[in-house]
Amino acid sequence: MVQTNNLNVLDISPIIAPAELKQVFPLSLAGAKFVSDSRTAIKAILRGEDPRLMAVVGPCSIHDPKAALEYATRLAGLAKKVKEQIFVIMRVYFEKPRTTIGWKGLINDPDLDGTHQISKGLGVARQLFCAMTELDLPVASEMLDPITPEYLSDIISWGAIGARTTESQTHREMASGLSFPVGFKNGTDGNLKVAMDAMSAACRPHSFLGINNEGRSSIVQTSGNPDVHIVLRGGNDAPNYFPEDIEKTGAMLTESKLPTAIMVDCSHANSCKDHNRQKEVLDNVIGQLIEKPGSITGVMIESNLNAGNQSIPEDLKQLQYGVSVTDKCVDWETTEEMLLNACSRLAARS
Repeated sequence: MVQTNNLNVLDISPIIAPAELKQVFPLSLAGAKFVSDSRTAIKAILRGEDPRLMAVVGPCSIHDPKAALEYATRLAGLAKKVKEQIFVIMRVYFEKPRTTIGWKGLINDPDLDGTHQISKGLGVARQLFCAMTELDLPVASEMLDPITPEYLSDIISWGAIGARTTESQTHREMASGLSFPVGFKNGTDGNLKVAMDAMSAACRPHSFLGINNEGRSSIVQTSGNPDVHIVLRGGNDAPNYFPEDIEKTGAMLTESKLPTAIMVDCSHANSCKDHNRQKEVLDNVIGQLIEKPGSITGVMIESNLNAGNQSIPEDLKQLQYGVSVTDKCVDWETTEEMLLNACSRLAARS
């Protein structure tokens, strides 16, 4: 017999089904209502019916559940202080796209050691989502692997399609069936059209291959997601959050007959990859909102308990607590200062 299949595959291991994981870590009725109410609030902000600013705030990626929950507890308290002006959502990213190679996130490799215990990773992720929801803190996540939404999407209030995957047909189709608002980032080179094409595609119905709640391969048919918007993250190390950029983006969205809501990512190329400049970006955006309220409805901030980042060491005991293992983040004190100052400035405008 001549083998022609799976020549480069070392192993195929079944994993837990979505329905089984949801039995282990169920979303309570109160939690489900909170998620639904959070999504409603986000949609109202995107449509201009709620004047508050949406802020997706949190670590570049989650690698330590204990630190993540400590951060979430602090953020939940801060969210209550600014709630009149800012609707805070925690950035809880469990999957990381890699330009070449590297750690792919907590779901793919929860032990940070290359063992890739994905069933464990899904369990840790869902347990954290449930715990954060119990804190009355909405969660946001990047939608990367097209299989994982069936495990987690019932607890997510806002989702992102990243700059590396915005042009992917698979991710556009996936977004068309998600039950929450989705932001598409512009391309890493600053290209806006790929994000707008993605929005246009995600608004429409699709049929594609996926899994059902029992984990069986299935045909997924969607109705289209009307709650999509663009996320400006800069490109080629050049920012795109200045007034002329916002005006240009709004005009392009209008011409394409797409929702005109715009979120500004204060990190990545908008901060010229300097985490400390996120404050500068946020200050500029708040100034724009005060001077000329318009299409900006949200911001994104990469923040952690402690500043900077670190490489994953061979001896995991050497990991610094509350420090990112991917992109650099501002520390908690800076985060608190940024949001409280933004809230104060926004309150003064009315």
